[in-house]
Amino acid sequence: MVPLFNALGISTERIVINPTAPEFFQATKKIHNLLQGAEGTLTEHELEVYHDNIRMVAEAMSQDSVSADIWFLHDPQLLPLAGLLRHNGSANAKAWFWICHIDLTHPNENALESLLPLHYDYDHLIFSLEEYVPRHMLNGTPVSIAPPAIDPLTGKNQPLRESEAWDIVSAMGIDRARPLITQVSRFDLWKDPWGVIDAYRMARHSIPGLQLALLGLSQAADDPEALEVVNSVASHAAGDPDIHLYHDPSGLPASIDGMVNAFQVASSVLMQKSTREGFGLTVTEGMWKGKPMIGGDAGGIRLQIEDGVSGYLVSSPKECADRIVSLMTDDALAGNIGTAAHDSVMRSFLLPRLALDYLKVAKEHAS
Repeated sequence: MVPLFNALGISTERIVINPTAPEFFQATKKIHNLLQGAEGTLTEHELEVYHDNIRMVAEAMSQDSVSADIWFLHDPQLLPLAGLLRHNGSANAKAWFWICHIDLTHPNENALESLLPLHYDYDHLIFSLEEYVPRHMLNGTPVSIAPPAIDPLTGKNQPLRESEAWDIVSAMGIDRARPLITQVSRFDLWKDPWGVIDAYRMARHSIPGLQLALLGLSQAADDPEALEVVNSVASHAAGDPDIHLYHDPSGLPASIDGMVNAFQVASSVLMQKSTREGFGLTVTEGMWKGKPMIGGDAGGIRLQIEDGVSGYLVSSPKECADRIVSLMTDDALAGNIGTAAHDSVMRSFLLPRLALDYLKVAKEHAS
């Protein structure tokens, strides 16, 4: 988005906050999980850590005289920032927008009530789906719907010959003589990697020699649960030599984007079996490559996949396994679904559409 806006003559930069307290990331990960429906409550200490760290970020930005006409602030980590910056001298900005990428279909109401009043410091809110909008708590604050999108010109989305893709994945231990299925996603509770393994085990009875790759190389620095999930998934894989877990980004035969592209191109079927999903850009990426995608029947995946037309939506490992088998034993079906998937992304989920969504909101408030 940043280079596209700059190319359009709109001076744009991206700021990444860098709190130093590990407790901040533990608190914000818990906030993320609660907003997606996990049980529990935020303690006074966790809320204090959350607000104190964002306050320090705001103070540092004010000292550095960071300013803008329009601010887009993303997700709950940054929710308190608009109010703090406005009170610290950035009030001359024309508009403040908060963008929520989280699946709020079934939020933890206690967490929502603790955090959502912070939205009063914003002029406009942007969500990925209408179903995510907690209108009963917004008191008339303007809302827009702008699902995410992919840039087809980035390394992970550019055309790659299948032979070149297999050269890369075979260097990572995949047998090029046998079929491969892949899920590309962070090792996260909501991505259900355990269910993917269960589906693979069932499908392998009908697809001899099937291999599974779980590719999660881009572990976010703000995700303290990741290593715990990796260890749990490795235990669930139980030493199966045909289940390949990739979580260490060091020593790769290609860039991370190149790896993602290669595994998506080399795979016969791609999966994103999430139980909650704000949108799921890995779904979009796979569909863009014309690959049949099986997604969890959740949030933003439902927005992207028309079940039985541009992919399949599933709610259990058994459903997922059945779809894997049907796609891998029917080339015409897989080809038709892959073509429909690519066309769907072309129509609705490329970067220019998202840029226009943002610019429309900005124009509304900047005049």
